[in-house]
Amino acid sequence: MKNKIIAIFCFSFFLNGCIGVSSTGIFGTGVSVAIDPRSLGTQIDDSIMQKNLSARILLVNKNYFLTVKTKVIDGRIFITGKVEDPEEKLKLTKLAWEIQGVRSVKNDLKIKEEFNFKQSAKDLLITSQLRAALILNNSIKATNYQIDTYKKRIYIYGIATTSDEKNAVIEEANEILDVENVIASILLVDNLRIQKN
Repeated sequence: MKNKIIAIFCFSFFLNGCIGVSSTGIFGTGVSVAIDPRSLGTQIDDSIMQKNLSARILLVNKNYFLTVKTKVIDGRIFITGKVEDPEEKLKLTKLAWEIQGVRSVKNDLKIKEEFNFKQSAKDLLITSQLRAALILNNSIKATNYQIDTYKKRIYIYGIATTSDEKNAVIEEANEILDVENVIASILLVDNLRIQKN
């Protein structure tokens, strides 16, 4: 028992950078640990899966650091970004399924096209507008959501405390000017494997 406690303490010290004040990832602002409805164990498991997946993806191609984004929530892996060809998309999906503990993989990778500064600026503006709208909406815990926009399509990842909150987030996204599609991967607290007590 004593060894187990020491091992947990050492492990949590090692992961301090992973789960500090927030689980900020390459998607941007992460879910605040203080209000994250996942249990601490689930948060640690997700963080380990995230690091493992990121390391494996970089071993395949170092350029993926800038072009591929991943997020793990409750054992579910979400992948967005751009790759050169369909074979790479399949390879990364297979890689994600090989991560220990994975429950599902949602691959929204797009095939690369010529860089368009105007489109990238519009996508950034859409993301900023939605982030501000979520912060200003009192019925939404904005820190529980991560936003990524690609070609006027908004990808939202996070955990909602109620279905009303989930609907409010999607509504806010649909109200942003120029948005063509909203892809929401929002889990409800009730659907989590293990919740915080």
